Amino acid sequence: MFRKMIAREAKIAFWCLLPAVAFLMVFMFYPIFYVILMSFFKTNRLGNLVSYTGLGNYRFLFRRPEFWTIILRSCVWTALAVAVKTAFGLVIALSLNTDFWGRKVARSLVVIPWASSVPISAMLWQWTYNNDFGLLNHTLKTLGIWKNPPVWLAYPKPAFFANLWVDIWCGIPFMALVFLAGLQAIPTELYEAADIDGASSFAKFRFVTLPLLSGVLTVATLLSTLWTFNDFNVIYILTKGGPANSTDILITYIYKYAFQYLRFGPAASMAVITFIILLAVSIIYARAYFRERS
Repeated sequence: MFRKMIAREAKIAFWCLLPAVAFLMVFMFYPIFYVILMSFFKTNRLGNLVSYTGLGNYRFLFRRPEFWTIILRSCVWTALAVAVKTAFGLVIALSLNTDFWGRKVARSLVVIPWASSVPISAMLWQWTYNNDFGLLNHTLKTLGIWKNPPVWLAYPKPAFFANLWVDIWCGIPFMALVFLAGLQAIPTELYEAADIDGASSFAKFRFVTLPLLSGVLTVATLLSTLWTFNDFNVIYILTKGGPANSTDILITYIYKYAFQYLRFGPAASMAVITFIILLAVSIIYARAYFRERS
């Protein structure tokens, strides 16, 4: 009797889970499988598989110097953005974790860039960077800080750093809020004990805050790395990868190959390479995190 009840419950659970499994198979695993398959085939302009090429798409990419430049730029973009977001986020979190008048208002203001839609934020910054009527150059000239500021989105280096700053500006609130949550989980008794021992503020940060916040730091920087490496919206709205592909990173390059040049084979190969890079980063982070926990 008991076994029959268990078998009946298992059957009900199976039928309840079946729609979710089918949904995952159709909308998640099948596209991943098809992209991997596509990377080994020549395709037509509709993305249909035409002929098997083996590693031909990968050889095509690896022989192009532009591809390696974009890989390097994607890594530099991600490293700089994550480092600055982490530094600013930590400073803001430490500031918001102290008692001061207007702290609730300050916490609310910090959330605004994160709560705003990324495309809308990017469009606002596009206006800010405008050389003719943008707020940034007008302010720099009016205050005498920079008499001849660059045309931010028209030249390679200024455009790269202009894109980078917008990505940083959008990502800092997330880091600040996560770090703030981690700081509030640290027992205050540890700081009181450090005060009794006469520890300085830096010593408390070095030997209490930083070790107890390390787990949160690892997870937050991992998430930020994955998101930053795949940040498409900011670059596409501000410069569309220009001028002359100088602000393209891997994700925007994939989009161009797939939907502008209609070369789905190389685009699929780049998507697979992106997946491998991010998987490697995730494994390294996970190993560091669990080694630290153990």
